[in-house]
Amino acid sequence: MKRDFLSIADWSSSDLRKLLLLSADMKAHPKKYKDSLRGKAIALIFEKQSLRTHVTFDVGINQLGGHSVYLTQSDINLGKRESVHDVSKNLERWMDAVVVRTYAHQSCVDMGRFMKIPVINALTDHEHPCQAIGDFMTVIEHIGKVKGKKFAFIGDGNNVCNSLMLMSAKMGMNFVAATPDGYEPPSDVMELSREDAATSGAGIEVVRDPAEAAEGADVIYTDVWISMGQENEKDKKLREFQGYQVTKELMGLAKKSAVFMHCLPAHRGEEVTDEVMDSAQSVVWDEAENRLHSQKAIVYTVTRSSGGRSSPAKKSRKMGR
Repeated sequence: MKRDFLSIADWSSSDLRKLLLLSADMKAHPKKYKDSLRGKAIALIFEKQSLRTHVTFDVGINQLGGHSVYLTQSDINLGKRESVHDVSKNLERWMDAVVVRTYAHQSCVDMGRFMKIPVINALTDHEHPCQAIGDFMTVIEHIGKVKGKKFAFIGDGNNVCNSLMLMSAKMGMNFVAATPDGYEPPSDVMELSREDAATSGAGIEVVRDPAEAAEGADVIYTDVWISMGQENEKDKKLREFQGYQVTKELMGLAKKSAVFMHCLPAHRGEEVTDEVMDSAQSVVWDEAENRLHSQKAIVYTVTRSSGGRSSPAKKSRKMGR
């Protein structure tokens, strides 16, 4: 059966845990999996530039014995030169899976609907599920079991925040987002997270005060305030996010064992200080490395589950419509 990786919401807690265990095993024993994608071709469609996502997918597919084809917006002009449907119907004849990094979440959902091969969401304006898997792999490495622990996200309730909230709810980890008014996660993400939290025992909150979120936290996480494509909003956002910078003082409110995380790239001096980024509590480089191992696990899982180009399509849960 075809299996896409479009949203954390689409995957059960059990299957997400299996992905995390597989990620750790691939990191510890890479040679076990070196030929697992032999003969497989994976398309990487990137409308948005990337360092970590591009390199880790490209290198990871190669380490698994597969072949990647990198396609930028200038190569295919998705939805403009050719419709999303027609691009999808072409690629499914040549490829074994497609990785998509795009602006509109709907483009990713549509590709999953049109294609008979797996589609992996490598970032949209609504979610970043690959980041969440790598991040939780890192959290587990550093703090152990996550159930009942506290994850504090400080800043913009954006695509990264959405996926981390959904992941926390699935894993039973308490999640608190501190955002300025008007920048909280969207209502559909909150609703889905709270549905899963009711089963897992997690708490899901959105507050305005960063200190309230940071108090007693096991993880302090932030992301840029001005994402790619939002450069014209910089002055406005810098004003509205005053007081949301992660500083040494804010980290001091968390547990002494707490770790600092950032999906990168970081705008040092805006959402986080150099003192925090370069501190002993910072695990941002482990986090970046783990994108490689976790994305290998994702590609491995969806290609093996789907069994090739002729597999039937599967619908995704509706999010961000």
